[in-house]
Amino acid sequence: MSWISDHLLALNGTLVLIAVFLLPALESSVFLGFLIPGETAVVIGGVTAYNGHTQLWAVLLVAVLGAVIGDSIGYAVGKRWGDTLLGRIPARLIKPSSVRQSKELIKRLGGKAVFAGRFAAALRALVPGLCGVSEMRYRTFAVWNVLGGVFWATGFVLLGYFAGAGWHKVEHYASLASWIAVGVAALVIVGLVLLKRRAEKKAEAWLDTPETEESTV
Repeated sequence: MSWISDHLLALNGTLVLIAVFLLPALESSVFLGFLIPGETAVVIGGVTAYNGHTQLWAVLLVAVLGAVIGDSIGYAVGKRWGDTLLGRIPARLIKPSSVRQSKELIKRLGGKAVFAGRFAAALRALVPGLCGVSEMRYRTFAVWNVLGGVFWATGFVLLGYFAGAGWHKVEHYASLASWIAVGVAALVIVGLVLLKRRAEKKAEAWLDTPETEESTV
């Protein structure tokens, strides 16, 4: 991350803006988010605006566009080829039941999943595609995608801008916060799955009781 950040800071204003657009755009469209969090480039873009190498409004604009367009591409890929791609992944890596539960969770949360996923590093690479696979209405996806992109991009650009020379700490804590959010999201998902299974077992046990069988007769 430090190597990438140092090289971004060495670029001229136009190349910085291209990087600020591309990294968030590639996060979910080609799953680059698993390797390089998009907020790295966005924070650096804010730092370059602080240093006077770029205009703050331009950094904000390209960051928002990159986030929104990248997620839209991820949604389209998921809708068109998602099931095919998931079907080719070995079951030992991703179980079919896990895919089914993820789809159910996306359907249950709706647009809120799009907005929340924007603020967690790994989820940014997965949620748009899962929304497409789950056949979420594009209008719903687009509204929450734009809201999430605007809040996310504005927040991280301004973090870099106001941090100025102290951007290293901001970048570190921003990445850390994103991964903590992934952990919290994972715990919530596991909790919901366990609660659902518990409820299903209770329902099955109730149906199997003698009283229930007699009443049905």
